[in-house]
Amino acid sequence: MKIVFIAPFGIRPKGTVIARMVPLAVELQKRGHEVVIVAPPYTNPESSGTVEVVRGVPVKNIVLGPKHKAVAAPFLAWRLFRAALAETPDLVHLFKPKGYGGLSAMLQLCCERLGIRMPPLFLDTDDWEGKGGMNDQVRYSAAERQLYAFQEQWLPQRVRGVTVASRMLEELHLQMGIARERLLYLPNCVDDQPAGDGAKIRQRLGIAADASVLLLYTRFFEFSQEKLHLIFAEARRRVPGVRFLVVGKGRQGEEAQLVAAARTDGFEDALVMAGWVEPAELPDYLAAADLAIYPFADTLLNRCKCPAKLTELLRAGVPVVADAVGQIKEYIVPERGGVLCDPDDWRGMAERTVELLDDPVRREAIGREGRRYLLEQFRWNMFAEKLELFYKYPIGR
Repeated sequence: MKIVFIAPFGIRPKGTVIARMVPLAVELQKRGHEVVIVAPPYTNPESSGTVEVVRGVPVKNIVLGPKHKAVAAPFLAWRLFRAALAETPDLVHLFKPKGYGGLSAMLQLCCERLGIRMPPLFLDTDDWEGKGGMNDQVRYSAAERQLYAFQEQWLPQRVRGVTVASRMLEELHLQMGIARERLLYLPNCVDDQPAGDGAKIRQRLGIAADASVLLLYTRFFEFSQEKLHLIFAEARRRVPGVRFLVVGKGRQGEEAQLVAAARTDGFEDALVMAGWVEPAELPDYLAAADLAIYPFADTLLNRCKCPAKLTELLRAGVPVVADAVGQIKEYIVPERGGVLCDPDDWRGMAERTVELLDDPVRREAIGREGRRYLLEQFRWNMFAEKLELFYKYPIGR
Protein backbone atom coordinates (compact mmCIF):
# COMPACT_ATOMS: atom_id res chain seq x y z
CA MET A 1 0.00 0.00 0.00
CA LYS A 2 0.94 3.60 -0.39
CA ILE A 3 0.22 5.49 2.81
CA VAL A 4 0.23 9.23 3.48
CA PHE A 5 0.74 10.44 7.04
CA ILE A 6 -0.50 14.00 7.61
CA ALA A 7 1.57 15.69 10.30
CA PRO A 8 0.14 18.28 12.71
CA PHE A 9 3.20 20.54 12.39
CA GLY A 10 6.75 20.50 11.09
CA ILE A 11 9.55 18.14 11.96
CA ARG A 12 11.28 20.62 14.28
CA PRO A 13 11.36 21.38 17.20
CA LYS A 14 8.31 19.44 18.46
CA GLY A 15 8.66 15.70 18.93
CA THR A 16 5.56 14.04 17.46
CA VAL A 17 6.91 13.66 13.92
CA ILE A 18 10.31 12.29 14.95
CA ALA A 19 9.21 10.29 17.99
CA ARG A 20 5.97 8.78 16.66
CA MET A 21 5.36 9.23 12.95
CA VAL A 22 8.81 8.51 11.53
CA PRO A 23 9.43 5.24 13.47
CA LEU A 24 6.01 3.94 12.42
CA ALA A 25 6.69 4.90 8.81
CA VAL A 26 10.08 3.18 8.91
CA GLU A 27 8.57 -0.07 10.17
CA LEU A 28 5.71 0.03 7.66
CA GLN A 29 8.23 0.51 4.85
CA LYS A 30 10.13 -2.53 6.12
CA ARG A 31 6.88 -4.43 5.70
CA GLY A 32 6.73 -3.46 2.02
CA HIS A 33 4.58 -0.32 2.11
CA GLU A 34 5.44 3.13 0.81
CA VAL A 35 4.94 5.94 3.33
CA VAL A 36 5.11 9.70 2.74
CA ILE A 37 4.72 12.30 5.48
CA VAL A 38 3.03 15.56 4.45
CA ALA A 39 3.66 18.38 6.93
CA PRO A 40 2.72 22.05 7.46
CA PRO A 41 6.11 23.38 8.59
CA TYR A 42 4.94 26.47 10.48
CA THR A 43 7.17 25.39 13.39
CA ASN A 44 10.19 25.36 11.05
CA PRO A 45 9.25 27.83 8.29
CA GLU A 46 12.69 27.61 6.67
CA SER A 47 11.53 24.21 5.33
CA SER A 48 8.51 25.62 3.49
CA GLY A 49 8.09 23.90 0.13
CA THR A 50 11.02 21.51 0.60
CA VAL A 51 11.32 17.73 0.78
CA GLU A 52 13.44 16.11 3.48
CA VAL A 53 14.26 12.43 3.84
CA VAL A 54 14.37 11.23 7.45
CA ARG A 55 15.49 7.65 8.05
CA GLY A 56 14.43 6.82 4.50
CA VAL A 57 10.99 8.44 4.86
CA PRO A 58 10.20 11.45 2.63
CA VAL A 59 8.78 14.42 4.52
CA LYS A 60 7.07 16.79 2.09
CA ASN A 61 6.69 20.26 3.58
CA ILE A 62 3.87 22.23 2.00
CA VAL A 63 4.34 25.87 1.05
CA LEU A 64 3.29 28.09 3.93
CA GLY A 65 0.61 30.72 3.47
CA PRO A 66 -0.14 34.01 5.24
CA LYS A 67 1.33 34.44 8.73
CA HIS A 68 -1.95 35.26 10.47
CA LYS A 69 -3.46 31.98 11.75
CA ALA A 70 -7.05 32.68 10.78
CA VAL A 71 -6.08 33.75 7.27
CA ALA A 72 -3.56 30.92 6.88
CA ALA A 73 -5.96 28.17 7.95
CA PRO A 74 -7.84 27.67 4.64
CA PHE A 75 -4.63 27.96 2.61
CA LEU A 76 -2.74 25.36 4.65
CA ALA A 77 -5.70 23.00 4.97
CA TRP A 78 -6.22 23.08 1.19
CA ARG A 79 -2.51 22.57 0.49
CA LEU A 80 -2.33 19.62 2.89
CA PHE A 81 -5.41 18.12 1.26
CA ARG A 82 -4.00 18.58 -2.24
CA ALA A 83 -0.52 17.35 -1.32
CA ALA A 84 -1.92 14.21 0.29
CA LEU A 85 -4.12 13.35 -2.70
CA ALA A 86 -1.31 14.14 -5.15
CA GLU A 87 0.50 11.09 -3.77
CA THR A 88 -2.44 8.90 -4.95
CA PRO A 89 -2.42 7.02 -1.64
CA ASP A 90 -4.30 3.87 -0.76
CA LEU A 91 -5.05 5.45 2.60
CA VAL A 92 -4.43 8.64 4.58
CA HIS A 93 -3.57 8.69 8.29
CA LEU A 94 -3.99 12.01 10.08
CA PHE A 95 -1.92 12.56 13.23
CA LYS A 96 -3.78 14.73 15.77
CA PRO A 97 -7.44 15.67 15.17
CA LYS A 98 -6.87 19.40 15.22
CA GLY A 99 -5.64 22.47 13.42
CA TYR A 100 -4.68 22.58 9.77
CA GLY A 101 -4.44 18.81 9.43
CA GLY A 102 -7.83 18.40 11.05
CA LEU A 103 -9.33 20.89 8.58
CA SER A 104 -7.81 19.02 5.63
CA ALA A 105 -9.32 15.78 6.95
CA MET A 106 -12.70 17.45 7.35
CA LEU A 107 -12.48 18.60 3.74
CA GLN A 108 -11.69 15.04 2.63
CA LEU A 109 -14.68 13.64 4.53
CA CYS A 110 -16.97 16.29 3.06
CA CYS A 111 -15.81 15.38 -0.46
CA GLU A 112 -16.51 11.73 0.31
CA ARG A 113 -20.03 12.61 1.46
CA LEU A 114 -20.59 14.43 -1.84
CA GLY A 115 -19.82 11.20 -3.67
CA ILE A 116 -16.25 12.03 -4.65
CA ARG A 117 -14.04 8.98 -4.31
CA MET A 118 -11.47 9.45 -1.55
CA PRO A 119 -8.87 7.18 0.04
CA PRO A 120 -9.83 5.74 3.45
CA LEU A 121 -9.03 8.13 6.29
CA PHE A 122 -7.59 7.10 9.65
CA LEU A 123 -6.93 9.26 12.70
CA ASP A 124 -4.20 9.09 15.34
CA THR A 125 -4.58 10.82 18.69
CA ASP A 126 -1.85 11.08 21.32
CA ASP A 127 -3.27 13.86 23.52
CA TRP A 128 -6.59 15.06 24.83
CA GLU A 129 -7.10 18.37 23.05
CA GLY A 130 -10.37 19.79 24.41
CA LYS A 131 -11.57 20.83 27.88
CA GLY A 132 -9.21 19.55 30.54
CA GLY A 133 -6.58 18.87 27.89
CA MET A 134 -4.24 20.91 25.72
CA ASN A 135 -6.86 23.65 25.36
CA ASP A 136 -6.22 24.48 29.01
CA GLN A 137 -2.44 24.45 28.63
CA VAL A 138 -1.78 26.49 25.51
CA ARG A 139 -2.73 30.13 24.98
CA TYR A 140 -5.17 29.53 22.16
CA SER A 141 -7.82 32.06 21.22
CA ALA A 142 -11.41 31.28 22.15
CA ALA A 143 -12.14 30.44 18.50
CA GLU A 144 -9.21 28.02 18.33
CA ARG A 145 -10.29 26.25 21.52
CA GLN A 146 -13.81 25.81 20.18
CA LEU A 147 -12.54 24.50 16.85
CA TYR A 148 -10.12 22.00 18.39
CA ALA A 149 -12.72 20.68 20.82
CA PHE A 150 -15.17 20.28 17.92
CA GLN A 151 -12.63 18.53 15.69
CA GLU A 152 -11.74 16.10 18.47
CA GLN A 153 -15.37 15.01 18.75
CA TRP A 154 -16.39 15.22 15.08
CA LEU A 155 -13.54 13.47 13.30
CA PRO A 156 -13.36 10.15 15.21
CA GLN A 157 -17.04 9.49 14.45
CA ARG A 158 -16.41 9.67 10.70
CA VAL A 159 -12.99 8.16 9.96
CA ARG A 160 -12.40 4.48 9.17
CA GLY A 161 -10.36 3.83 12.28
CA VAL A 162 -8.73 5.59 15.23
CA THR A 163 -5.31 4.81 16.70
CA VAL A 164 -4.90 5.92 20.31
CA ALA A 165 -1.64 6.34 22.20
CA SER A 166 -2.92 5.56 25.70
CA ARG A 167 -5.45 3.43 27.52
CA MET A 168 -7.22 6.57 28.76
CA LEU A 169 -7.67 7.85 25.20
CA GLU A 170 -9.02 4.42 24.30
CA GLU A 171 -11.59 4.70 27.09
CA LEU A 172 -12.59 8.25 26.11
CA HIS A 173 -13.19 7.20 22.51
CA LEU A 174 -15.28 4.24 23.63
CA GLN A 175 -17.34 6.73 25.65
CA MET A 176 -17.84 8.74 22.43
CA GLY A 177 -19.51 5.67 20.98
CA ILE A 178 -16.63 4.55 18.76
CA ALA A 179 -16.88 0.77 18.30
CA ARG A 180 -13.98 -1.12 19.87
CA GLU A 181 -13.11 -2.75 16.53
CA ARG A 182 -12.53 0.74 15.09
CA LEU A 183 -9.92 1.50 17.77
CA LEU A 184 -6.31 0.40 17.94
CA TYR A 185 -4.16 0.91 21.02
CA LEU A 186 -0.91 2.24 19.57
CA PRO A 187 1.38 3.49 22.36
CA ASN A 188 4.69 5.22 21.82
CA CYS A 189 7.33 2.57 21.38
CA VAL A 190 11.09 2.31 20.88
CA ASP A 191 13.70 0.81 18.61
CA ASP A 192 16.72 -0.79 20.20
CA GLN A 193 19.58 1.65 20.58
CA PRO A 194 22.93 1.32 22.34
CA ALA A 195 23.68 3.37 25.42
CA GLY A 196 25.23 6.80 24.92
CA ASP A 197 28.50 8.17 26.23
CA GLY A 198 27.61 9.54 29.62
CA ALA A 199 31.24 10.12 30.63
CA LYS A 200 31.61 12.63 27.80
CA ILE A 201 28.65 14.67 29.05
CA ARG A 202 29.82 14.56 32.65
CA GLN A 203 33.18 15.87 31.57
CA ARG A 204 31.60 18.61 29.43
CA LEU A 205 29.37 19.75 32.30
CA GLY A 206 31.99 19.48 35.01
CA ILE A 207 30.30 16.61 36.87
CA ALA A 208 32.65 14.26 38.69
CA ALA A 209 32.75 10.67 37.47
CA ASP A 210 31.83 9.36 40.93
CA ALA A 211 28.99 11.83 41.61
CA SER A 212 25.42 10.58 41.88
CA VAL A 213 23.44 12.24 39.08
CA LEU A 214 19.67 12.67 39.34
CA LEU A 215 18.13 13.51 35.94
CA LEU A 216 15.00 15.48 35.13
CA TYR A 217 14.16 15.15 31.41
CA THR A 218 11.14 17.37 30.99
CA ARG A 219 8.96 20.09 29.51
CA PHE A 220 8.06 21.18 33.07
CA PHE A 221 4.32 21.76 32.63
CA GLU A 222 3.15 18.26 33.62
CA PHE A 223 3.69 18.77 37.36
CA SER A 224 3.80 21.29 40.19
CA GLN A 225 7.07 23.20 40.24
CA GLU A 226 6.97 23.31 44.04
CA LYS A 227 7.00 19.50 44.10
CA LEU A 228 10.15 19.45 42.00
CA HIS A 229 11.82 22.01 44.26
CA LEU A 230 10.98 19.93 47.34
CA ILE A 231 12.44 16.73 45.84
CA PHE A 232 15.67 18.43 44.82
CA ALA A 233 16.05 20.17 48.19
CA GLU A 234 15.49 16.93 50.11
CA ALA A 235 17.89 14.95 47.93
CA ARG A 236 20.55 17.65 48.28
CA ARG A 237 20.17 17.61 52.07
CA ARG A 238 20.44 13.83 52.40
CA VAL A 239 22.73 12.64 49.57
CA PRO A 240 26.26 14.06 49.74
CA GLY A 241 27.67 15.18 46.40
CA VAL A 242 24.47 14.63 44.41
CA ARG A 243 24.08 16.60 41.16
CA PHE A 244 20.80 17.47 39.44
CA LEU A 245 20.95 17.37 35.64
CA VAL A 246 17.96 19.11 34.02
CA VAL A 247 17.41 18.44 30.30
CA GLY A 248 14.57 20.21 28.52
CA LYS A 249 12.90 23.57 28.10
CA GLY A 250 9.79 24.98 29.74
CA ARG A 251 7.06 27.13 28.24
CA GLN A 252 6.56 29.76 30.92
CA GLY A 253 9.91 30.45 32.51
CA GLU A 254 9.97 27.37 34.75
CA GLU A 255 13.76 27.21 34.49
CA ALA A 256 14.04 30.62 36.14
CA GLN A 257 11.72 29.45 38.92
CA LEU A 258 13.94 26.41 39.47
CA VAL A 259 17.11 28.48 39.62
CA ALA A 260 15.47 30.86 42.12
CA ALA A 261 14.30 27.95 44.26
CA ALA A 262 17.80 26.46 44.15
CA ARG A 263 19.18 29.63 45.71
CA THR A 264 16.45 29.78 48.35
CA ASP A 265 16.35 26.06 49.22
CA GLY A 266 20.08 25.39 49.20
CA PHE A 267 20.68 23.22 46.14
CA GLU A 268 22.14 25.82 43.76
CA ASP A 269 25.60 24.19 43.87
CA ALA A 270 24.10 20.86 42.73
CA LEU A 271 22.02 22.18 39.83
CA VAL A 272 23.16 21.72 36.21
CA MET A 273 20.81 23.20 33.59
CA ALA A 274 21.46 21.68 30.17
CA GLY A 275 18.40 23.19 28.46
CA TRP A 276 17.10 21.89 25.15
CA VAL A 277 19.41 19.22 23.71
CA GLU A 278 19.78 18.18 20.08
CA PRO A 279 18.11 14.77 19.55
CA ALA A 280 21.37 13.24 18.35
CA GLU A 281 22.99 14.04 21.69
CA LEU A 282 20.16 12.91 23.95
CA PRO A 283 21.43 9.31 24.43
CA ASP A 284 24.69 10.71 25.84
CA TYR A 285 22.85 12.99 28.28
CA LEU A 286 20.59 10.15 29.44
CA ALA A 287 23.62 7.89 29.93
CA ALA A 288 25.13 10.49 32.26
CA ALA A 289 22.38 9.81 34.81
CA ASP A 290 22.25 7.29 37.65
CA LEU A 291 18.56 7.85 38.33
CA ALA A 292 15.69 9.92 36.87
CA ILE A 293 12.53 11.35 38.36
CA TYR A 294 9.29 11.63 36.40
CA PRO A 295 6.77 13.71 38.35
CA PHE A 296 3.35 13.66 36.67
CA ALA A 297 0.27 15.29 38.17
CA ASP A 298 -2.96 13.28 38.13
CA THR A 299 -4.88 15.33 35.53
CA LEU A 300 -6.99 14.34 32.55
CA LEU A 301 -4.31 15.66 30.21
CA ASN A 302 -1.59 13.54 31.84
CA ARG A 303 -3.77 10.44 32.05
CA CYS A 304 -4.25 10.69 28.28
CA LYS A 305 -0.60 11.27 27.44
CA CYS A 306 1.82 8.62 26.28
CA PRO A 307 5.14 10.09 27.48
CA ALA A 308 7.81 9.42 24.87
CA LYS A 309 10.45 10.90 27.18
CA LEU A 310 9.78 8.11 29.65
CA THR A 311 10.33 5.48 26.97
CA GLU A 312 13.66 7.10 26.10
CA LEU A 313 14.75 6.94 29.74
CA LEU A 314 13.74 3.31 30.09
CA ARG A 315 15.41 2.33 26.82
CA ALA A 316 18.62 3.93 28.10
CA GLY A 317 18.45 1.70 31.17
CA VAL A 318 17.94 4.63 33.53
CA PRO A 319 15.86 3.65 36.60
CA VAL A 320 12.97 6.05 37.15
CA VAL A 321 11.05 7.23 40.19
CA ALA A 322 7.70 8.11 38.62
CA ASP A 323 4.17 9.05 39.55
CA ALA A 324 1.65 6.26 38.95
CA VAL A 325 -0.51 8.19 36.48
CA GLY A 326 -2.03 7.01 33.22
CA GLN A 327 0.26 5.41 30.67
CA ILE A 328 3.24 5.43 33.04
CA LYS A 329 1.69 2.37 34.72
CA GLU A 330 1.81 0.55 31.37
CA TYR A 331 5.54 1.16 30.95
CA ILE A 332 6.80 0.63 34.50
CA VAL A 333 6.26 -2.59 36.39
CA PRO A 334 7.43 -2.07 39.99
CA GLU A 335 11.13 -2.95 40.26
CA ARG A 336 11.28 -3.29 36.47
CA GLY A 337 12.21 0.14 35.18
CA GLY A 338 11.32 2.11 38.24
CA VAL A 339 9.39 2.78 41.38
CA LEU A 340 5.83 4.11 41.21
CA CYS A 341 4.59 6.79 43.60
CA ASP A 342 1.30 8.34 44.65
CA PRO A 343 1.21 11.62 42.67
CA ASP A 344 -0.21 13.47 45.68
CA ASP A 345 2.50 12.23 48.06
CA TRP A 346 5.32 14.67 47.33
CA ARG A 347 7.47 13.60 50.24
CA GLY A 348 6.93 9.96 49.29
CA MET A 349 8.53 10.61 45.91
CA ALA A 350 11.40 12.43 47.59
CA GLU A 351 11.89 9.46 49.93
CA ARG A 352 11.92 6.88 47.12
CA THR A 353 14.39 9.07 45.22
CA VAL A 354 16.80 9.26 48.15
CA GLU A 355 16.50 5.51 48.75
CA LEU A 356 17.56 4.71 45.19
CA LEU A 357 20.33 7.30 45.11
CA ASP A 358 21.75 5.50 48.16
CA ASP A 359 21.40 2.00 46.63
CA PRO A 360 23.40 1.65 43.39
CA VAL A 361 23.00 -2.13 43.19
CA ARG A 362 19.19 -1.97 43.33
CA ARG A 363 18.88 0.93 40.91
CA GLU A 364 21.17 -0.72 38.34
CA ALA A 365 19.07 -3.89 38.50
CA ILE A 366 15.85 -1.89 38.11
CA GLY A 367 17.25 0.01 35.12
CA ARG A 368 18.45 -3.16 33.44
CA GLU A 369 15.11 -4.92 33.91
CA GLY A 370 13.20 -1.85 32.77
CA ARG A 371 15.07 -1.75 29.48
CA ARG A 372 14.45 -5.45 28.95
CA TYR A 373 10.73 -5.13 29.68
CA LEU A 374 10.33 -2.14 27.37
CA LEU A 375 12.05 -3.89 24.47
CA GLU A 376 9.94 -7.00 25.05
CA GLN A 377 6.59 -5.19 25.17
CA PHE A 378 6.89 -1.90 23.30
CA ARG A 379 8.83 -2.27 20.05
CA TRP A 380 7.75 -0.29 17.00
CA ASN A 381 7.97 -3.37 14.76
CA MET A 382 5.43 -5.21 16.94
CA PHE A 383 2.89 -2.41 16.78
CA ALA A 384 3.52 -1.69 13.09
CA GLU A 385 2.33 -5.22 12.40
CA LYS A 386 -0.84 -4.55 14.40
CA LEU A 387 -1.33 -1.28 12.53
CA GLU A 388 -0.98 -3.01 9.17
CA LEU A 389 -3.72 -5.47 10.13
CA PHE A 390 -5.88 -2.63 11.44
CA TYR A 391 -5.60 -0.81 8.11
CA LYS A 392 -6.70 -3.92 6.23
CA TYR A 393 -9.79 -4.61 8.31
CA PRO A 394 -11.67 -1.35 7.65
CA ILE A 395 -10.57 -1.31 4.00
CA GLY A 396 -11.99 -4.78 3.50
CA ARG A 397 -15.30 -4.09 5.25
